[in-house]
Amino acid sequence: MEVYTVTVATGTSEYSGTNNYIFVTLVGEKGESERTLLDNPGLDFCRGAVDQYKVNSPMHLGTVLLVKLEKERYWLEDNWFCRYVTVEPPGGHVVMTFPCYRWLIGDIKVEIREGQAKMLRDDSLPQLLAHRKTELQDRQATYRSDTPNDPTNTGRAKGFYVFIVMSCCGSLSFRWTTWAPGIPRCIDAKTEADLPQDVRFDNEKRSDFEHSLHYALLELSLKKMAITFGKSWNDLDDFKRIFWKLRSPIAEYCMEHWKEDRFFGYQCLNGSNPRMIQRCDKLPKNFLVVPNMVQSSMAKGTSLDKELKAGNIYLLDYAIMDGLPTNTIRGNPQYIAAPLCLLYQHPDEGLIPIAIQLEQTPDMDTLIFLPRDPPLAWLLAKMWVRHSEFQVFQVLSHLLRTHLVIEVFCVATLRQLPTVHPIYKLMAPHLRYTLEINCRGRNQLISTDGIFKRVVSTGGDGLMILAQREYKFLTYRSLQPPYDFLDRGVSQLPNYFYKEHSLMLWEAIHSFVSGMVNLYYQSDHDVREDLELQAWIRDISLEGFTELPNFGLPSKLCTREELSTLLSVSIFISSAQHAATNNGQFDWCAWVPNTPCTMRHPPPTDKNAVTMEMIMATLPDVSQSCVQMAITWHLGRAQPDAIPLGQYEEEHFTEGQAKELIDRFKAELKVIGEHIMRENEGLQLPYLFLLPSQIENSITI
Repeated sequence: MEVYTVTVATGTSEYSGTNNYIFVTLVGEKGESERTLLDNPGLDFCRGAVDQYKVNSPMHLGTVLLVKLEKERYWLEDNWFCRYVTVEPPGGHVVMTFPCYRWLIGDIKVEIREGQAKMLRDDSLPQLLAHRKTELQDRQATYRSDTPNDPTNTGRAKGFYVFIVMSCCGSLSFRWTTWAPGIPRCIDAKTEADLPQDVRFDNEKRSDFEHSLHYALLELSLKKMAITFGKSWNDLDDFKRIFWKLRSPIAEYCMEHWKEDRFFGYQCLNGSNPRMIQRCDKLPKNFLVVPNMVQSSMAKGTSLDKELKAGNIYLLDYAIMDGLPTNTIRGNPQYIAAPLCLLYQHPDEGLIPIAIQLEQTPDMDTLIFLPRDPPLAWLLAKMWVRHSEFQVFQVLSHLLRTHLVIEVFCVATLRQLPTVHPIYKLMAPHLRYTLEINCRGRNQLISTDGIFKRVVSTGGDGLMILAQREYKFLTYRSLQPPYDFLDRGVSQLPNYFYKEHSLMLWEAIHSFVSGMVNLYYQSDHDVREDLELQAWIRDISLEGFTELPNFGLPSKLCTREELSTLLSVSIFISSAQHAATNNGQFDWCAWVPNTPCTMRHPPPTDKNAVTMEMIMATLPDVSQSCVQMAITWHLGRAQPDAIPLGQYEEEHFTEGQAKELIDRFKAELKVIGEHIMRENEGLQLPYLFLLPSQIENSITI
């Protein structure tokens, strides 16, 4: 009789433990162990426990290939989260680790593989080939796409390293669906409740998410009540009356400096939408600015023509907003504009706005707003630009270009890559919670009766048309930071902290990913011959990013560099890019006049007629302002269970070389973090949104 030592680790989150029966069977090259009930004196499988057991086998099993886990109900059903299992053979040989990281729900049998990453070419033993084949066949039979051109029809959940043999809780389904035409396709789930438990929030995360939303909305109600029974909403200082407990140092700085042109320019570089600005070599034909209009804003001895040639003139062009249908809130129509804003990199004052036009199809009566205009007219013109900024950053830079893009990678990975595949292991930590937060977003934020419909000027049809317009011209190239900055012509802009930090992080991520790819793929030929990888890229390009003939992502990967770049894009977007657009939204939007969510009156037609009464009647009302402040706090706040970029709490890789690459990545991120902290020393307005310790590994909010 051979005796194996088996260690079983239970999850650390709330309700991870179980009082149900747990059985284990070891499957080796030469046979199977006894089916063993895991039962020590006292309580087993408590939250966070690491329990050790002895498992007998009538013969030496050789190399242990699989661990069979079975959960059976004891009186009441009690779900169990298993982190991993280790197996120590007789004689104290090397301990083998079998990662699991999934929920066992109901009476269920699962088989988990040893943690070393394996591609199809690496498996030669009949048991492992059969296991891998059966897993994929099961997915192909169960997780078909809802479209007839699905290239491979394979897929499954974040059941990391697990093949389900039998389950009483029903099959897991990861199918594509079209939530709305003209945007990336998504997971087929009407609500987050339709998702398998393995991709859902942990209980603590769910409780915190719902509590913080209720807390924010409660404070909203108290503010509305206090203002309703206090003095009326008459001037800009009245917005200070909703600065209660929900506040931040940057939001307070914004409140004090938001009228300044220099601060306006700073936000174009380092605000929540830092990739809108582009170099302007020639004025657009529909922008009716002539040199003498802006001469007073130029430095001494120069002119608009000279600065255009020198590369110091920049443009914000919100043409994508033109003609969008607008929202109606409580019976009142809301308004939008499609501004053009010219900015100048002044040698002394920094980046400043020098001209604003609030429409794309000008006529003889079109106004060009200038810094020398009546102060309230210039201020209101900047508010209209910032209002357009709110729509673009929330719907396009944030929702479309991070959440919806990453959901494509998430669904394709869950559907097409076996849990033992190295790319699955690499991607899994960067997909945590993304499906649930996107389902919640579709139902609670951007649905026909969601929060955007209640308070945002593009809520309803306008929001979807805006996303469809952007998606039509979305390119794979624009998702790669080096090309994005190059194509927008902004490489020379000073104090563009978003650009500088993004490029540092991109290089670190790309170096890490390239190391991982080169570790498992010895040549470009290996990439081309990986059938599972090719199924994955086909699912991404043909199923996820549909209706995009000019997207630029091929449906086949041919080189290690192509694979490394694609993986780097995915990890960068799910971590750094999302942090840059999401984490500061409360800071920039809490002071409502700085970034208003809606406008209740149309743009002015007479500069001299702009009054404070007109501005207050145009800006969001008390209710809308409170909702804007509450929701941006809820979505932009630091998450209590955040896992920072490069920190891998779930150890999907067990090989020493892979762990060394992860440690090297962590060290590089630490160096970047130290550089950013030194760079921010003494700054009145620090830029810390891309500090690695404040970037999450995945999109969780």
